Amino acid sequence: MADTQRPHDAPDGDRDSDAKRPWRLKTDRDDPADERGERKSGSGSLLREVVIIVGCVLLLTWVLQTFIGRQYVIPSESMESTLIGCDGCTNDRIVIDKLTYRFGDPHPGDVVVFKGPSESWNGAWVSPRSTNPVMHKVQDGLSWFGFAPPDENNLVKRVIATGGQTVECRNDEGVGVKVDGRPLREPYIDMKLQEATVASFGPGVAGPGDQVPPCLGPDFGPIKVPEGNVWVMGDNRLNSQDSRYHVEDQYQGTVPVSDIRGKVRSIIYPFSRIGGVGSFNPQQ
Repeated sequence: MADTQRPHDAPDGDRDSDAKRPWRLKTDRDDPADERGERKSGSGSLLREVVIIVGCVLLLTWVLQTFIGRQYVIPSESMESTLIGCDGCTNDRIVIDKLTYRFGDPHPGDVVVFKGPSESWNGAWVSPRSTNPVMHKVQDGLSWFGFAPPDENNLVKRVIATGGQTVECRNDEGVGVKVDGRPLREPYIDMKLQEATVASFGPGVAGPGDQVPPCLGPDFGPIKVPEGNVWVMGDNRLNSQDSRYHVEDQYQGTVPVSDIRGKVRSIIYPFSRIGGVGSFNPQQ
């Protein structure tokens, strides 16, 4: 019977040739050089994976912030009590929908975030950017991904009238704001808040008898809203520097639709106020 040899019984001369074989046996010892190569390759692979993951996250964030939606912080009390923003309190964080107005126009009752369209709106605004040129560029880059605010004066108000409509208010008529001659129905205005504001003015400031004025502010109009623009007002009417206070600018206080950043959809913080922000058409 022919004598057969197992691989581990091979003569010494054959073991050198075995080292060149393309397979490995359980009894073979690991080559330290191979281990070092595997470690080096493994660390490089991990670094590539991290870079790819971070790049994908940033790309997705940029797409979301640019085309889908964005988070904003309510800066003032002009939309209370629909949206809360005040000194010494937790300001609402909101999310806007950027897609809606890519496929349609704003409607009366929509709550929108927009860029101040003229110097009249932006006169008191201060840029959040650093005066250091390098840091300024860094902040610009961070804003692309939502990690820093945009370098523009963003405001939030409610659409009251749209292109082609005429808006006005006369306190002596006693009916409030009118669009195309019809008084509005505005349940989103907290009248108790307006009364408290009037009381804080002091004697004689609000007008005869220190009563809440029907227009919740000064007379204005009639103003015909240009096509492609909207007339906006705050829900906290007596504490809102809205379209009424910018009628001397080139847009007569209206806001171009192109300056609207999106429709407010929801409050995401604080947790006690999480919920949707609805639209109520005051002209119905």
